[in-house]
Amino acid sequence: MPKVHIRTYGCQMNSRDSEQVARMFQEGGYTVTDQETEADAILVNTCSVRDQAEQKALGKMGLMGAYRENRPHVVYGFMGCMAQSRGEELFERVPHLDVVVGTQKYHKVFEYVDGILSRRLERRMDDPALSLLGDHVCDIDEEDGSQNTIRDHVPQEHQATAFVSIMQGCNMRCSFCIVPDTRGKERGRPIPEIVEEVKRLADHGVREVTLLGQIVNLYGRTEFEKIDGKSPFVQLLEAVHEVEGIERIRFTSPHPIGYRDDLVAAFTYLPKLCSHIHFPMQSGSDRILRAMRRPYKHAKFVEICEKMRAAREDLAITTDIIVGFPGETEEDFQATIDTCEQLRFDNAFVFRYSKRKDTPAAEMEDQLPEREKEERNQRLLTVVNKYAVAKNEALVGSIQRVLCEGPSKTNKARMSGRTSQNKILIFEGDPHKLTGQLIDIRVEETTGFTLYGEVV
Repeated sequence: MPKVHIRTYGCQMNSRDSEQVARMFQEGGYTVTDQETEADAILVNTCSVRDQAEQKALGKMGLMGAYRENRPHVVYGFMGCMAQSRGEELFERVPHLDVVVGTQKYHKVFEYVDGILSRRLERRMDDPALSLLGDHVCDIDEEDGSQNTIRDHVPQEHQATAFVSIMQGCNMRCSFCIVPDTRGKERGRPIPEIVEEVKRLADHGVREVTLLGQIVNLYGRTEFEKIDGKSPFVQLLEAVHEVEGIERIRFTSPHPIGYRDDLVAAFTYLPKLCSHIHFPMQSGSDRILRAMRRPYKHAKFVEICEKMRAAREDLAITTDIIVGFPGETEEDFQATIDTCEQLRFDNAFVFRYSKRKDTPAAEMEDQLPEREKEERNQRLLTVVNKYAVAKNEALVGSIQRVLCEGPSKTNKARMSGRTSQNKILIFEGDPHKLTGQLIDIRVEETTGFTLYGEVV
């Protein structure tokens, strides 16, 4: 039985895409392995949001080429956003590469890889020297209906949570972002198909689903009608909420554009919606937001956050922020700090601006030096961490409702779960009894970003 190794870089959507590819290989008779040294096919699912992610993927693929010395039949492939944006160029960068498959062709990966591997193994039986001849596939074309191909899962024993892809692509043109070019235009899946996928997950014991979209709250806006003043996304939330067995619903990531009152109101009457939103702000400066082509002002972002907190008293808000964007002055940066002080996020992912090829921001004047970006990064992290730590410390002594996800990734002897506010809680317990269960945990201590407690 052949084996495939799949390595994923980047976001939750990439993880979900990789799971779909893994399922296809399993259905084709392959075993998915964590050991790259024993794999017959090695696939890397790539990200292009930041240059660092691309360099990691290229570096790892380069190192893994050494396995050909002992296993000349191994098939190597790149998938995902970097594959989409670089295409044929990658064969020049990585001489042992066999397959490059873009973001709308995940459903073709198995066909391409298995075809090459089968031909190589047949040739090798006749003459080992022939095993590497003539195999090269690059498919980065657009394909209608590709959003409907990410629908299958790899069921795990005692699986508590799962990601559900509800759409592909993005119609926004943020000046720093390459995603519209790598993921294509917005395309939403029909609500009944998504609900059916969620039902299958619930039947396998999944208790929490996270709905995924590049701008998830804009789901279906070009394809489906509003009903009773409710957007297609709110209609989807209501439909998923009705699925028996699903206890919690999350979604990521929304955009201030399209974050209407119907979505705010949904948090008042859909109790399965978790009390957490990850809501990218990017900057607290209106001038920089304009340069980023983010079509909202600082005041609008703050207004939405305040409405959400009024709708759900225990709501946690996390965010994304870019520092060191071209032309960002100290005054602009201070506006971002001021907003973080005002909103007191539960946490934030702070990124130094990274040039991305073929984006408007890469050609802008007044590119900031790396040392200045790093200095601002550290200053902002100090502010963000101050509030994140304080909010966690305030939970010590409280009882939190947690969905147990199974053994902790860092210590298999302990269990890990998340609160509705998406805060990680570590505790002792039996994985066979607790995984997938909603349980009460008394918080005993915190290290700042992780909570520790005992089952009540």
